[in-house]
Amino acid sequence: MTTDGGTHRKRIGFLSFGHWQPVPGSQTRTAADALLQTIELAVAAEELGIDGAYVRVHHFARQLASPFPLLSAVAARTSRIEIGTGVIDMRYEHPLYMAEEAAAADLISGGRLQLGVSRGSPETALRGYESFGYVPAEGQSDADMARAHTELFRAAIDGAAVARANPRMTGSEAPLAIQPLSPGLPDRIWWGSGTRATARWTAEQGMNLMSSTLLSEDTGVPFDELQAEQIEHYRQAWREAGWEREPRVSVSRSVIPLVTDLDRAYFGGREDERHDQVGMLEGVRARFGKSYTGEPDVIAEELSNDAAVAAADTVLLTVPNQLGVDYNAQLLENIARHVAPAFGWSPAG
Repeated sequence: MTTDGGTHRKRIGFLSFGHWQPVPGSQTRTAADALLQTIELAVAAEELGIDGAYVRVHHFARQLASPFPLLSAVAARTSRIEIGTGVIDMRYEHPLYMAEEAAAADLISGGRLQLGVSRGSPETALRGYESFGYVPAEGQSDADMARAHTELFRAAIDGAAVARANPRMTGSEAPLAIQPLSPGLPDRIWWGSGTRATARWTAEQGMNLMSSTLLSEDTGVPFDELQAEQIEHYRQAWREAGWEREPRVSVSRSVIPLVTDLDRAYFGGREDERHDQVGMLEGVRARFGKSYTGEPDVIAEELSNDAAVAAADTVLLTVPNQLGVDYNAQLLENIARHVAPAFGWSPAG
């Protein structure tokens, strides 16, 4: 058993937004830099015993946008580390094509894909999903459309018949499923949830829960307590739904141990980020989690007292990817050595 209340061992993984900009100090000046360095960081992370390599997906921005070629490349260069997304905006996705891509990436990885999906967050483009050809139906919101896309995607990866056979080609009118299919993938789909209500919905659907450093609700309690409450709502709804398997739950944290002078030059003195932030996002009062930046022993103790970190089985660590592979590999090593053991993590075999 672990401190998360389930049977899964505590895991940590890195989460990269894949920014690139040709600006002074950036080690990712081009899209090629961002993509290739993500692969190299995943290789380095696996060598350190880190459990996961995750990428954020954004469109119409200088960030990672097409995860499946990238994750397949990571899979081909590694043998153990989980590969995943946190998250794919389902408003933009063709469910059946995505089902084919996801199954292929999962087969290449040997069943290591952990796929986070959601309605998505505010994007650079105004209703950018419409440019991709997806417009909500009459009386439907973009969130409704994202959930409908997700429902069809999940049915497709589970082998549901989604097309009529051509009897001239097949000699049969039997309905067809997408190909390939990857066994076990349906149990490794996560929904990115920002509220207690969507956490309950996620459990009812039988998906794993992915909760980030932002919750689009605020009750006045500290972020980690609100997030732990969200996780408890999820677990209770999971039990009530009667699902047989034990679900997984992840939270995201920004963790920067100040070990070297370079760490302090980049991240020292950011006291304003060491407290929760409350603001308005898309007309809703939201609470943003604090950053854990400071001396390793101090933030190790803080994280050991983080209620949501204790409740989750997986902690995704956001990385400053524009500082390059060497810096981020050292950052992950410092977290693995000095911080993560305090909240129950040990290196993968």
